[in-house]
Amino acid sequence: MSSVLVLADDFTGAMDTGHGFATRGSSARVVVADPDAPRSLEARPDVLAVDLDSRDLDPAAAASAVSAWLERDPVPEVVYKKIDSTLRGNVAAEVDAALAAAERELAIVAPAFPGTSRVTVGGRHLVDGRPLEDAGYGTDSDLRTLFDASEYDVAGLSLETVLKGADAVASALADRGRDGREIVVCDAIHDRHLEAIADGARRCERDVLYVGSGGLASAVSVPNSSRSPPEATREGTDALGIVGSVNDRTLEQLEVVPDDWLVELDPAAAVADPVVAGREAATALAEARRTRDRVVLTGATSRDDVDRARMAATDRGVDPGPRVARALGVAAAEATTDAPPAGLLLTGGAIARATLEGISANTIELTGEAVVDGVPEGVIGDGPAAGTTIVTKAGGFGGRRSIVNCLNFLASSHESE
Repeated sequence: MSSVLVLADDFTGAMDTGHGFATRGSSARVVVADPDAPRSLEARPDVLAVDLDSRDLDPAAAASAVSAWLERDPVPEVVYKKIDSTLRGNVAAEVDAALAAAERELAIVAPAFPGTSRVTVGGRHLVDGRPLEDAGYGTDSDLRTLFDASEYDVAGLSLETVLKGADAVASALADRGRDGREIVVCDAIHDRHLEAIADGARRCERDVLYVGSGGLASAVSVPNSSRSPPEATREGTDALGIVGSVNDRTLEQLEVVPDDWLVELDPAAAVADPVVAGREAATALAEARRTRDRVVLTGATSRDDVDRARMAATDRGVDPGPRVARALGVAAAEATTDAPPAGLLLTGGAIARATLEGISANTIELTGEAVVDGVPEGVIGDGPAAGTTIVTKAGGFGGRRSIVNCLNFLASSHESE
């Protein structure tokens, strides 16, 4: 049994949270799996990070997905409920389910990820210095409000207390949860604050559920850790990016990708028939890969493309996101099955999962390396693309040159072998 179980609501979150443990010397594996699927009996890594793909489920289904993973096997010593660093998804429902199923007394909630400009001050969560509701994420920045739907009491751990260090945190937590399970939301604006929270939670002599994004994971201790880093074995020659996020930051990043690197999927055609559109894009993608060592397949390079997909979806009464993701997955699978790339960049959790399903990849072994904070590296562990280096990036992460830098990182990693 693994010492740490991470339950994530999307794939890129599972990757960057698993990386928080791997970067400190623990073996870490990310799995894309149906929560009802049988568990493998093979040797487990120190850290097992599971993508439950629960962010867009209704709250009851999301809670059930969390419970299913905690009610079958013995619960590991450390349970980490990964939540989105912009608080999207079924946060309260999933935390409640994890608290109950893992039989923990306290949920220590610290979503800050300072390396990606996510911080929490006065119980409010900020991105790039702005509250979430003002930053275009459509969620309330007040953590107490976020947990209004919880069945448990909610308390706050102020920045003033966190600044005093781990002993002060432990003292503040020592009597929490004695009269029933409790949720404690924590301020943090620097990595050392997350370290104080994690260390204080470990010392407080309460049974703790850790709740956070990739930031807190970098501070939580792993019992009996031993690293066996994976090695890339794929002999491809190119770096391939599959970009499906339509976050404004991703669209800005695509603006600086050289035109001759881009292969564009027709978004309206993808909504109409994902398989046909994906196969057409696969032909263009395969041709591009024969002549270029850096190629990016995307379903949108501008807001106009996003609007076209939405209009086509409205006409058909469907959701455009899953259909475009399906088309990108089909394209990636058909263009790479016989010739996997040396390196693969996946941007956007839903797109990443669709692509991996398309190439029959269910496991990623994390190397502990990263392009930058929030953009971890791993090696595909199974399927036709086994041995391929992979990096993943959430749509809202990174600067303007992040996509370019990721492709250059993958290409240079191959060239240096």
